[in-house]
Amino acid sequence: MSQQPEIVFQEWHDNQAIAEQMIPLIGSLYRRNNVVTTMFGRSLFNRSVIRILKDHRFVRKIEGTELSVQDTFPLVQAMAELNLAPAHVDVGKLGVAFKKQGGGDAMAFMREQLAEIVDGHDPQAGTGEPKDVVLYGFGRIGRILARVLVEKAGGGNLLRLRAIVVRGRGDIAKDLEKRASLLRRDSVHGPFHGTISVCAESRTITANGNVIQVIYADSPSEIDYTSYGINNAVIVDNTGIWRDEAGLSQHLECKGVSKALLTAPGKGDVKNIVYGINHADITAEDRIISAASCTTNAIVPVLKVLNDEYGIEHGHVETVHSYTNDQNLIDNYHKGDRRGRSAPLNMVLTETGAAKAVSKALPELGGKLTGNAIRVPTPNVSMAILNLSLNKEVDVEALNDYLRRMSIDSDYQKQIDYVDSPEVVSTDFVGNRHAGIVDAKATIAQGRHAVLYVWYDNEFGYSCQVIRILQQISNVAFRKLPRAAN
Repeated sequence: MSQQPEIVFQEWHDNQAIAEQMIPLIGSLYRRNNVVTTMFGRSLFNRSVIRILKDHRFVRKIEGTELSVQDTFPLVQAMAELNLAPAHVDVGKLGVAFKKQGGGDAMAFMREQLAEIVDGHDPQAGTGEPKDVVLYGFGRIGRILARVLVEKAGGGNLLRLRAIVVRGRGDIAKDLEKRASLLRRDSVHGPFHGTISVCAESRTITANGNVIQVIYADSPSEIDYTSYGINNAVIVDNTGIWRDEAGLSQHLECKGVSKALLTAPGKGDVKNIVYGINHADITAEDRIISAASCTTNAIVPVLKVLNDEYGIEHGHVETVHSYTNDQNLIDNYHKGDRRGRSAPLNMVLTETGAAKAVSKALPELGGKLTGNAIRVPTPNVSMAILNLSLNKEVDVEALNDYLRRMSIDSDYQKQIDYVDSPEVVSTDFVGNRHAGIVDAKATIAQGRHAVLYVWYDNEFGYSCQVIRILQQISNVAFRKLPRAAN
């Protein structure tokens, strides 16, 4: 049956108007109640009208049913009136459930579904003590962490970006402007969403009202953070210069520091944490932690759910990885094998420790995986190919259905994403906040053999995993409603 263009166009405008009404309600829930609204794991806070409509459309791909703002707006209205306690509330899942029951009284439905947080808002009660965060190094990962920390400031997040540490002793005013410009504009991730200003006199960069001290130092030993009003801080080391306990302990010797978090694989006895998998291993006594690597974060959640359901006998992980700043733009000397050849012009075969690192987060897979990596001429978004022998037989449909369910209704919802499109390519995943994205159309399964293709934004998705560890360290643990089925 053909659609009437005038009717379709009017429906689009009507939905835009409803989405516009949702935005202030979503913002108020975030700022007043510390309630984060999501659409099947995708945050609705601080999103545009078009993005909200697009996220509603996304539901069709994973649930097989249409969901519009007309379905969810009454639920958001009800939430705004229920005096809710802090939580993450998936309006998408609730909207699908409400629609399946045939609609009805939205207020009564939400009061029942959110019973454990209704009338739980206490404006006098905080969600904990704010945690000072310092970024030691301000490269690719450092600047993305800064963006996410600024975005999440407020709303009970408790993480306060207080400072960045960089090298440099020249023209401070010029240096600050250059670093602010790199934060403001990014060739891969686009412009910063907000305003940025610089004060050379105080050596600060202010981003969306967050005053960030810029500290110039060549080593941790030069810094007294308390002189900047920074106390009990977590130092996020983005340099990768020190990866063992002895090296990272230099941060702990500085005044005002309580913990150090490394954004690279840790060596020796340093705990390698993949959030969502072994973050419960972090104890109050742990002062040095590693967030492992981007590849390890991408593959471990998928390997975990596969091993739980089917059992993994052995396998090989091949990483097709975007080039990084460690490689050369043109052929030149490099201490690493092959990495001296021009990154934008070559596919470069290299080694990766991701397969071995899996065992640090999943000991049950120790010795079962091998791995290699190919650096390719793209600036961001990588892929891991998991070639696995399983303990049980499986077919493509069953395997994909299981992974789809894990991505939308499990404790790994933030780590595992799922796409089922024949047209997606790497740039479609720039800015994806999941650790990894299963490409269902590429899945191969026959008997006890399976090959899975997992995309990941090796910059942004990984940075979001780092932020989740920071939240754990600062004791930010929101209830997630509705509860996962498993």
